[in-house]
Amino acid sequence: MNDTQRIVMTGIGLTAPNGNNLREFRDALLNCKSGVAHAEIRYMGKQAAGLCHFDEFKYQSKKLRRRGTRAGSISIYCANEALQDSKLEWDKMDKSRVGVYLGITEHGNVETEEEIFQMHQNGLDWKLWSPHHNPRTVANSPAGEVTLNLHITGPHYTLGSACAGGNVGIIQGVQQLLLDEVDVAFAGGVSESAQTFGIFAAFAAQGALAHHEDATKASRPLDKNRNGIAISEGGCIYILERLSDAKKRNAKIYAEIVGYAINSDASDFVNPNSERQIECMQKAMKKAGMSASDIDIVNMHATGTGTGDINETLAIRRTFSDSHKTFVNFTKGHIGHCMGAAGALELAGNIPSFEDGMVHPGMNCTDVDPECDMKNLVINSAKKIGTVNTILNNSFGMLGINSALIIKKYTA
Repeated sequence: MNDTQRIVMTGIGLTAPNGNNLREFRDALLNCKSGVAHAEIRYMGKQAAGLCHFDEFKYQSKKLRRRGTRAGSISIYCANEALQDSKLEWDKMDKSRVGVYLGITEHGNVETEEEIFQMHQNGLDWKLWSPHHNPRTVANSPAGEVTLNLHITGPHYTLGSACAGGNVGIIQGVQQLLLDEVDVAFAGGVSESAQTFGIFAAFAAQGALAHHEDATKASRPLDKNRNGIAISEGGCIYILERLSDAKKRNAKIYAEIVGYAINSDASDFVNPNSERQIECMQKAMKKAGMSASDIDIVNMHATGTGTGDINETLAIRRTFSDSHKTFVNFTKGHIGHCMGAAGALELAGNIPSFEDGMVHPGMNCTDVDPECDMKNLVINSAKKIGTVNTILNNSFGMLGINSALIIKKYTA
């Protein structure tokens, strides 16, 4: 491929329950610092949740924040942080050649729940319903709020792809650059899920809501005593460019995106399908021109649910059975499940491995479920493996959507 067909990452902006930039986030991952704490959830009392603590007003006014959404505020923060990190000459850019592509799980629940609650507190007076409800709850809202904030006139949309959303947003950005629809893509995923009681109640009804007297230990992927998902919020947005453009401006390049795949289980609403996950990883490697032994790190989706962890473990065991150099980790023990942001955030947490040669550990797995054990699993303490050239990031979601994304260390 020539440089116009190679897509690279030149900026990263994020907020996670345990960090508001890549340096903070990476430090927390290496040192097993959790971002999950007990929070008061309407009707349900104290629940383990991962809430972000970023400055909502760093890049937007209080007036516009009141008019917008929590997911929008996360998106605006991450997009501006990514832009600052990329050092693009923003004032000189043609904003019609910039696109915004954000993966989401659900959107609008926070605002809708609050308005219904306020109506019930005030005699069901429908006149209390906000005139801002429609723009707040349309599905493109998080991406649209970024365009309003940064005066972007190119395409924007969100991609409803459940918990595969972070990877899917990045993949869409890559494809739009390759199609020459845009010159710069803001791509990634966001979620406001921890701000709404409904998702807590739904996972509790499924018997899949994590709980522990110590909230930092609630999310326990692969552990024999795991009991479900710790719901979190967050966001991670990347600046993506063609390599030819990045080289012209001598940009810092975090990684090159070399392979990806999205497929569907077509088998169940919530239970994953190992065969389709295997196919997804294999398709991503085929696109990258790689085999299993070329992958240095696999970051698992690993939600902390029984069937989810077991099925993914089976898929990874089979896919990487012939590779002795592939190490496996996971991130949700540190931050809970950030839903639409999960894939993009978890990928970001591994990118510094290209520089420091470290694999951050999975956290809270003190008694590995035998059905989830595998070779080269890195848990509870970081592991120095030396040279890291490739990372494969898994991200799966309800209704059977699977995504796998492969990045490699950039070399001229």
